[in-house]
Amino acid sequence: MCTYATVTESVDGSAKGPGGQWFHVSDATVYYDHPVHAMAEHTLNIDLADPSRGPGQRVAVELTRESATRLRDAIDAALASAPEGV
Repeated sequence: MCTYATVTESVDGSAKGPGGQWFHVSDATVYYDHPVHAMAEHTLNIDLADPSRGPGQRVAVELTRESATRLRDAIDAALASAPEGV
Protein backbone atom coordinates (compact mmCIF):
# COMPACT_ATOMS: atom_id res chain seq x y z
CA MET A 1 0.00 0.00 0.00
CA CYS A 2 1.39 3.41 -0.95
CA THR A 3 0.77 6.25 1.45
CA TYR A 4 1.74 9.13 -0.85
CA ALA A 5 2.21 11.12 2.37
CA THR A 6 5.05 13.49 1.58
CA VAL A 7 6.35 16.29 3.77
CA THR A 8 8.71 18.94 2.42
CA GLU A 9 10.65 21.45 4.46
CA SER A 10 13.24 24.13 3.84
CA VAL A 11 16.50 23.35 5.63
CA ASP A 12 19.91 24.97 5.95
CA GLY A 13 22.87 22.63 6.21
CA SER A 14 25.44 20.52 4.41
CA ALA A 15 25.66 16.96 3.17
CA LYS A 16 28.45 14.79 1.80
CA GLY A 17 27.50 13.50 -1.62
CA PRO A 18 28.97 11.39 -4.40
CA GLY A 19 32.74 11.54 -4.58
CA GLY A 20 32.98 12.65 -0.95
CA GLN A 21 32.27 16.29 -1.77
CA TRP A 22 30.33 18.46 0.67
CA PHE A 23 27.49 20.60 -0.67
CA HIS A 24 24.80 22.90 0.73
CA VAL A 25 21.33 21.45 1.24
CA SER A 26 18.25 23.65 1.17
CA ASP A 27 15.37 21.18 0.79
CA ALA A 28 14.24 18.11 2.73
CA THR A 29 11.63 15.68 1.46
CA VAL A 30 10.36 13.02 3.86
CA TYR A 31 7.90 10.28 2.99
CA TYR A 32 6.90 6.78 4.10
CA ASP A 33 6.60 4.47 1.14
CA HIS A 34 8.26 1.65 -0.79
CA PRO A 35 12.06 1.96 -0.81
CA VAL A 36 14.22 1.93 -3.90
CA HIS A 37 17.13 0.03 -2.38
CA ALA A 38 16.52 -1.01 1.26
CA MET A 39 15.37 -4.56 1.82
CA ALA A 40 12.05 -3.72 3.50
CA GLU A 41 8.42 -3.49 2.42
CA HIS A 42 8.16 0.18 3.45
CA THR A 43 10.68 2.71 4.74
CA LEU A 44 10.89 6.28 5.88
CA ASN A 45 12.67 7.97 3.00
CA ILE A 46 14.59 11.20 3.48
CA ASP A 47 16.03 13.22 0.60
CA LEU A 48 18.27 16.21 1.32
CA ALA A 49 18.98 18.29 -1.75
CA ASP A 50 20.00 21.58 -3.34
CA PRO A 51 17.68 21.68 -6.37
CA SER A 52 19.36 24.83 -7.69
CA ARG A 53 22.44 22.72 -8.48
CA GLY A 54 20.65 19.93 -10.34
CA PRO A 55 19.31 16.47 -9.53
CA GLY A 56 22.74 15.06 -8.62
CA GLN A 57 23.05 17.30 -5.57
CA ARG A 58 21.16 15.11 -3.15
CA VAL A 59 21.59 12.52 -0.47
CA ALA A 60 18.89 9.89 0.07
CA VAL A 61 18.28 7.69 3.11
CA GLU A 62 15.82 4.80 3.47
CA LEU A 63 15.18 3.68 7.07
CA THR A 64 12.93 1.01 8.51
CA ARG A 65 10.22 2.35 10.81
CA GLU A 66 12.14 1.09 13.84
CA SER A 67 15.39 2.71 12.72
CA ALA A 68 13.65 5.99 11.90
CA THR A 69 12.09 6.05 15.37
CA ARG A 70 15.46 5.45 17.02
CA LEU A 71 17.03 8.18 14.87
CA ARG A 72 14.24 10.62 15.80
CA ASP A 73 14.79 9.84 19.49
CA ALA A 74 18.56 10.31 19.11
CA ILE A 75 18.04 13.68 17.39
CA ASP A 76 15.66 14.79 20.15
CA ALA A 77 18.16 13.73 22.83
CA ALA A 78 21.09 15.50 21.13
CA LEU A 79 19.10 18.73 20.72
CA ALA A 80 17.82 18.57 24.32
CA SER A 81 21.39 18.20 25.65
CA ALA A 82 22.59 21.40 23.95
CA PRO A 83 22.25 24.66 25.90
CA GLU A 84 19.68 27.15 24.55
CA GLY A 85 21.15 29.55 22.02
CA VAL A 86 24.05 27.29 21.05
